[in-house]
Amino acid sequence: MTLPLDGSHLSLDEIVTVARRGDTVRVEPSARERVEASHTFADGVAEERPIYGRSTGVGANKALVQPDPDSQALQLLRSHATSSGELRSAQRVRAMLLIRLNQLASDGNGISPAVLDALEAMLSVDALPPVREGGSVGTADLAALATTALVLCGERSSTPEFLATTEFGPGDALTFMSSNAAVLADAALAVADLDRLARSAAVIAAMDFAAVRGNAEAFSPAVEVATPFPGAQWVSRTMRELIGPDPVPARIQDPFSLRTFPQVHGALMDRLAFAEQVVVTMANSPSENPIVSPRLGVAHHGAFHAAYLVQSLDSLVLAVAQSAQLSLARLTMLAEPAYTGLHPFLGDGTPAASGVMIVEYSAASALAELRALATPAGIQAVTLSRGVEEDASFATLAAQQALEAVSRFRAVLAAELVASLRCLRMQGAHPPSLSAAMAYLDERDGGVPDMHDRDLTSDLLLAEELVDALPAHVGPVQRAP
Repeated sequence: MTLPLDGSHLSLDEIVTVARRGDTVRVEPSARERVEASHTFADGVAEERPIYGRSTGVGANKALVQPDPDSQALQLLRSHATSSGELRSAQRVRAMLLIRLNQLASDGNGISPAVLDALEAMLSVDALPPVREGGSVGTADLAALATTALVLCGERSSTPEFLATTEFGPGDALTFMSSNAAVLADAALAVADLDRLARSAAVIAAMDFAAVRGNAEAFSPAVEVATPFPGAQWVSRTMRELIGPDPVPARIQDPFSLRTFPQVHGALMDRLAFAEQVVVTMANSPSENPIVSPRLGVAHHGAFHAAYLVQSLDSLVLAVAQSAQLSLARLTMLAEPAYTGLHPFLGDGTPAASGVMIVEYSAASALAELRALATPAGIQAVTLSRGVEEDASFATLAAQQALEAVSRFRAVLAAELVASLRCLRMQGAHPPSLSAAMAYLDERDGGVPDMHDRDLTSDLLLAEELVDALPAHVGPVQRAP
């Protein structure tokens, strides 16, 4: 498939699809015309007044006039390509290239249309530059994009080799680098994965509810009034769909892990929605400094500072950790005979059987790491470039933490799923409203697990795969608006 880009309508799903499937892209003719008009306008204005990075140096060198703008562009790319750390995955690099191309297709950057064409060709043939982890503090991904530009210039190699080359003229170098495209790429992939896991969490919680004969009043329409937030309302509606009509409760009130699920998990759904909004908005905005547009004029600004992004990601990972805490609490609930009517730790009845005891430890270990990742990246501080750049968002760190949070959240939910499925099978329960999910789970693991004490590692690994696929097998579970 070929994805058309116009600089304004790139969605999160499209970013993830191109990143993971490698679809080709095409810049719409109208977008290319805007870029050409902006480039012509920038050349004209540069003859009349100084423009940062086009006729001046950058950073603390902004007061210095470039003696040779043509050669200065290449020198700027070479110096700013300095980076460290491991190479990024193909998925992450593809997402970065897609976002940067879409941003450049917006109005206001003044870049050469030839550079736009070259980047489009690079992405379409899947020639990926060697982008490393280090080099960004959340005020533009300078090293990652400078490395990409050097591949376009023919000075660096890509995988596979990119044969076409282009020249970067005055203003093209800084313009190309003036973006948080790499951070946005990581954020997009993290948000998409965490959203999928969050929807799976609702299915697993409904299984737990059936196993302990929970009280559905915690998800009633009245709760949507008592907690009038989109996420909590979504959780309440979804749980009502999953647990079915009029279940008979075993108690007047359930533990917090079930009773406060709309409030805690609902907050996560709202943080996911906001993070997606921020990522998509920034991926469709001309963040280059300065803006150079026939329509908007020239404006030197600070839109490269990704404060919106870091705050949305910091709050998202915190919400994930809080929801995962309820997940572990529900697992602990399932190990208690008073709630399930079964043996302690869902043992097979053998005296002192451990059952899922160590599964609980596995979840606790992953949760501890998730809590550490929830430390806000936005509280970092730095002063760079001889004091001229005295703040940074550190959205790069926040995006990395969000990416790492995916595997930890998945591990917690997988542990809960192992215990929940084991409990329902030992009870001989087959909740009708969960029949599609249960049938899928039975098909994947054989449906007749060994309940004796044994190494449950393979169960956990399979459960991680099942958690990722579960939302597709539970009907129309819609996310919060």
